[in-house]
Amino acid sequence: MTEVSVQESLVTPAWLVAHQNDPKVRLIEIAGIGQEEMQAYKAGHVPGAVCWKWEEMLWDSHVRDLPRPEEFARRLGTAGIGNDTTVVFYGERAPFGIYAWWVFKYCGHDKVCVLDGARYRWAEEGRPLVTDVPAPVAPVQYKRVARNENMRIWRDEVLDALDKPGKVILDGRSPEEYSGQRVGAPDGPDVGAVRYGRIPGARHLFFNDLLTANKGFKSPSELRVLVEARGATADKEIVTYCRMGHRATVLYFALTQLLGYKNVRVYDGSWTEWGNLAGVPVER
Repeated sequence: MTEVSVQESLVTPAWLVAHQNDPKVRLIEIAGIGQEEMQAYKAGHVPGAVCWKWEEMLWDSHVRDLPRPEEFARRLGTAGIGNDTTVVFYGERAPFGIYAWWVFKYCGHDKVCVLDGARYRWAEEGRPLVTDVPAPVAPVQYKRVARNENMRIWRDEVLDALDKPGKVILDGRSPEEYSGQRVGAPDGPDVGAVRYGRIPGARHLFFNDLLTANKGFKSPSELRVLVEARGATADKEIVTYCRMGHRATVLYFALTQLLGYKNVRVYDGSWTEWGNLAGVPVER
């Protein structure tokens, strides 16, 4: 990808190096599923990054939901992040950094970016990984902000969208999950729902097909070919989903930030909700 400015959502390793001493820029690695002990972070991370466990920082502590506005403000203030702080995320696994970007955008923090390629592009370019942990940042006051509700769609709205003209549902899961062979990704346990299959009419767009070998995004022209082949053109209303919402945000990011689509929402209930609901239609 080409170099972008801090006002945009995707930044390169070179941009990060240029801003490494900027006190208004914070770099955060998200430890995703399988990284409960922050193994990858401890083995070597991008210099200056702190590590957050995804569930602790990005979900409500009791309800399967994102943090409410007052809790979001409390967490960011405690972490030393102000309303004017630019937060740069990357993840292990890669979709978790993009998911964190989506959560922050949804929760109303606009100054947030994704490090293109996460640690993989960083290392491929010959840049060092380190094991030292940055000193904690002093807490600040974070002014509560409103959620961007137009980024998210709920199950009843998805049900209402089935078979409607002008609406496209994109499934970002693996081919095995989409075809109904599994409910969990092939590299993990086959758990998460009691029914196998997909939302009726959903078109398959495996999130990994949007990325290069170094986990960076493919060029906009390559992305456009992939999404338009699924009928996901800019004039349509598009819903993305996966198993728990993480991979769906990779599709959302590519569509909205790299291709300029305006009418895209994430169904973050995804298959762990749909595949456990009584009475909803399932396709295989």
